[in-house]
Amino acid sequence: MASAPQTYKRGSQDIRENKATFALFWTLTKVSLIFLVILMALMAYFLT
Repeated sequence: MASAPQTYKRGSQDIRENKATFALFWTLTKVSLIFLVILMALMAYFLT
């Protein structure tokens, strides 16, 4: 048999890992986007 459902209390879960993971994801996204824009600008300048 399945055990009785546990009661959930909103806001009781630790979300520090989630915040750290999202911060890393967002930082890598921004750095990658900046790198790609610079790369495309350099390619447009030197390959034309």
